[in-house]
Amino acid sequence: MIQVTSLLRYPLKSHGREHLEQVALRAGASMPYDRQWAVAHDAARIDGSEWAPCANFSRVSKAPALMAITSHYDEETGLLTLSHPAKADLSFDPDGDTTGFINWVTPLVPQNRALPDRIVKLEGRGFTDSDFPSVTLCNTASHRAVEQHIGRALSVHRWRGNIWLDGEAPWEEFDWMDRKVRIGSCVLHVRERTDRCLATTANPETGQRDTDILSALEHWGHRDFSVRAEIVESGEIRVGDPLEVL
Repeated sequence: MIQVTSLLRYPLKSHGREHLEQVALRAGASMPYDRQWAVAHDAARIDGSEWAPCANFSRVSKAPALMAITSHYDEETGLLTLSHPAKADLSFDPDGDTTGFINWVTPLVPQNRALPDRIVKLEGRGFTDSDFPSVTLCNTASHRAVEQHIGRALSVHRWRGNIWLDGEAPWEEFDWMDRKVRIGSCVLHVRERTDRCLATTANPETGQRDTDILSALEHWGHRDFSVRAEIVESGEIRVGDPLEVL
């Protein structure tokens, strides 16, 4: 049986991750608070009122130290707390004065690139890497296959996925393309494979690039890991829920 083993969201795109025990998903939206905010850099020409591609934002592929950030978003107070092994923890309101955050994060990014400038917000669908509201489904067996090919253990956080599943064969998730799956009381339509970038080479514990994940994926003739799905029927998902391919 295929089951959910973990749920994760990333409130501030590329700046931290947090675990959930359950989540209510809504049709036509992304996971609540997932990538709801993003850090526009000083070369971006966006106002945050609509979806924009990742090139407009500070991100792990250009600043690997960001990978080591973990986060917690308090939905009651609206405060986002960020932690990094080289920094003191920071709590702030991403909808308020973010001067303290910009000062906190700027030393973590290369100074010869576009620098963090401001936080932008997109409610409902978030700044996911797809041009449609999506959640990513990750196969733990595929992750283990990558570990075995490389020859050592790897953190699953390199993939920055939302819903982790176990119980299927390696790369079986690619067979779900254009099909619907039910997880808990939610139905999702699997729409595309997730193409990968240099962000995967950064160690989530240290923020240092230490593994050529892209070359490892090429062993299977691609650079993809996980699939992106659209929520088509609202519902709740909990750790331990089964997945059914419809």
